[in-house]
Amino acid sequence: MKQNNLKRTVRKSLNKYWDLYLLLIPVLAYFFIFKYLPMYGIQIAFRDYVPRKGFTGSNFVGLKHFTRFFSSYNCWTIILNTIYLSFLNLLFNFPLPILLALLLNEMRVKWAAKTLQMVTYAPHFLSTVVVCGMVVSFTSPSTGIVNAIIKALGGQSIYFMAKNEWFRPLYIISDVWKNMGWNSIIFLSALAAIDPALYEAASIDGASRFKQMLYVTLPSIVPTISIMLILNAGKVMNVGFEKVFLLQTDLNLDVSEVISTMVYRQGILNSKFSYASAIDLFNSVVNLILLVSVNSISKRVSEVGLW
Repeated sequence: MKQNNLKRTVRKSLNKYWDLYLLLIPVLAYFFIFKYLPMYGIQIAFRDYVPRKGFTGSNFVGLKHFTRFFSSYNCWTIILNTIYLSFLNLLFNFPLPILLALLLNEMRVKWAAKTLQMVTYAPHFLSTVVVCGMVVSFTSPSTGIVNAIIKALGGQSIYFMAKNEWFRPLYIISDVWKNMGWNSIIFLSALAAIDPALYEAASIDGASRFKQMLYVTLPSIVPTISIMLILNAGKVMNVGFEKVFLLQTDLNLDVSEVISTMVYRQGILNSKFSYASAIDLFNSVVNLILLVSVNSISKRVSEVGLW
């Protein structure tokens, strides 16, 4: 009986919303072709892959490539570089969009709020190559505006791209500038969905603007914050390859070499496909563990989770 009711409900929904389901087809096709189908190739991490022999024809070697990676001299340096850079990125790039969204929400001069929003999210549309080019140009020891200001104040020119201690600050600052405004949009959407009656009730009870934000606004967007934190935690090990690679030099390699750039060097430049796949698979497994762990913690603490 229940099965018949379920079939009837599904059929009714398909007949009523067929156009919306039709729009799902390209999305499902994209994920199947580019996300799920390539998972068949994961097996090369456990083989000595030779393109001529194919996936199944190459010799099975088990955990040989994982052992090789973990026994390499720079393994833990690369892992720690990845975690440290990801942690710093999460530390600054997660709360700042929330603060920006709260600021924009509290601004009563609409044109000023719209102008600030446009100015902050416009850099998102610049390509990573352009942003990295701007960073390199601005910090140039001879022609960069940053060094021009330092010298005008009586300081000495700094070769930022050659110093290990400046790689991470430049990466984080440029990433915040590029993505803070864009990332705040989802929090602005959550703020727009808050019932105005809650603010009216708080105002009648004598709550100030700050207390309204503290006891009405923030609790109302906690579910959105939790979901975004879970999603960000699930990609802690996925430091963007393009930006790290473009800001990387031989002089800052000690802190800028991360898992994604190592996979590129080993897999693309050195044609060690199995070794690179093993490293990337380890990276993905760590992300999966972090995603499941943070989701479980979030469900226990705030009763909000992805599943």
